[in-house]
Amino acid sequence: MNGDVLTGRTIAGYHLTKYVGEGGTATVYRAEHPERGVAAVKILRSRLAQDPVAVKRFLREAEYGARVSHPNIVRTYDYGQFEGLHYLALEWAEGEPLAEFVNRSGHLAPVLVAKIVEQIGAALTAAHRAGIIHRDLKPANIMYDPAQQTAKLLDFGIARDAELNPEERLTRAGFFVGTLQYVAPETLSGELVKEQADVYSLATITYYLLTGCLPFTGKNPRELFQQLLTQAPIPLNEARRGVRFPHAVEATVMRGLERDLSKRYRTVEEFARAFCAAARDEAPKRGGFLTGLFRKGGE
Repeated sequence: MNGDVLTGRTIAGYHLTKYVGEGGTATVYRAEHPERGVAAVKILRSRLAQDPVAVKRFLREAEYGARVSHPNIVRTYDYGQFEGLHYLALEWAEGEPLAEFVNRSGHLAPVLVAKIVEQIGAALTAAHRAGIIHRDLKPANIMYDPAQQTAKLLDFGIARDAELNPEERLTRAGFFVGTLQYVAPETLSGELVKEQADVYSLATITYYLLTGCLPFTGKNPRELFQQLLTQAPIPLNEARRGVRFPHAVEATVMRGLERDLSKRYRTVEEFARAFCAAARDEAPKRGGFLTGLFRKGGE
């Protein structure tokens, strides 16, 4: 159902010009600001405005976004309450969700995947250094501009502070948060997770971008839940018939998907660096890795 009821209104200086869409918690508008120009404005859905946990989570998304400044993270401009509405104003990122781009384009060449992973890895590293674990990494939460080959991370809605006391959590113990297809196995217990959970999710995104498939084939949440806890992911070179990668590419991705934390990469920076190095060997020899990585089209 179209939840647009605010187009034409001005919220805290942001004139809402176009309804973009809505998720489970907020409605998104394109807006114009006299100083910042085009922006995206999220408005907490009215049915959640009286829910203290929903409001606190919405404000926490804004606070976390404001704590991190990086070229590959969508900037947070303003947030607060205006005439009874909880709002969050963000940088308007050109392009489309990465999920939609892959849906339309199919699986991507390793050299282009490397460029995306490099950018998102850098964004996550900045977030982790600011003490923030994202916890909801997925292609739908990455804005991608095909013309510029730029990727920007967004949506800190269920992120958490790495230093947060357990009693301050917004999720009950025993419940996981995130998107099941991309969450790390340790998340399923509902316990506090660390940076390595984002490593796992980034490795899953990498796997998906390379193959158009996911490392587990569960047809429903129950099957997927069980597979994540008890089975090894499908090897990268077995994911899609006729699509194969050098050993270094497969080994890097699969190490990122290790259930055993002692075997998984410790940081997203380590994973991104290792994957890009492996993709360098996959690039056309005549131009080398950097030539292939930055040429128009990226494939």
